Amino acid sequence: MAAMQRAIRSFVTRAGRITPAQERALSEHWPDYGLTLSDAALALEAVFARAAPRTLEIGFGNGEYLAARARSEPERDFLGIEVHRPGVGHLLLAAARAGVRNLRVICHDAVEVLPLIPAGSLDEVLLLFPDPWPKKRHHKRRIVQPPFVELVAQRLCAGGRFRLATDWQPYADHMLAVLSGCALLRNCAGDGGFIDRPLDRSVTRFERRGTRLGHTVRDLAFERL
Repeated sequence: MAAMQRAIRSFVTRAGRITPAQERALSEHWPDYGLTLSDAALALEAVFARAAPRTLEIGFGNGEYLAARARSEPERDFLGIEVHRPGVGHLLLAAARAGVRNLRVICHDAVEVLPLIPAGSLDEVLLLFPDPWPKKRHHKRRIVQPPFVELVAQRLCAGGRFRLATDWQPYADHMLAVLSGCALLRNCAGDGGFIDRPLDRSVTRFERRGTRLGHTVRDLAFERL
């Protein structure tokens, strides 16, 4: 299946500072957790060697939330996508230390990965605190756009959920409008707006930073029809 055509990326690849431990984790633990893409669809049951509920996190940052979920929910399989190597290294190190076996990682652009994931194969997709690109001239870089939401919705099984969070209110309003316009999804909030912060979502470093800056955190949950 061909990837969705894309001229504008929602991220800027930055080298960042990678620690010796993270670099070592990339070298030593990538064979255990890393997935290298090809043009073929991802056979997730073969990847995880079982059939189980599956969660995908897009842009997992340093992976603290994803690692915690994988450790506490061994009955579920987790797939993480992140473009920045220091964050990938951080997650691999945490996963190896915890001895988790239900986690796989892809270091690539999520928009190019999603078409390789079979339709209806995910039970949950997470997009927590993506770059809000606050300047108007950069709004076109926001990952939450109608084609992206359609791709996510198609990968969810019936009843599967797309969960999002942001601390930037204008982006929250944009997310709500775009997801509400997708015919494959319905808003889980009874009033058609935002939901309360889920109790199972641990506070990430991006959320802590936003809170320190006085930002209001908004959560959304949409269910696949």
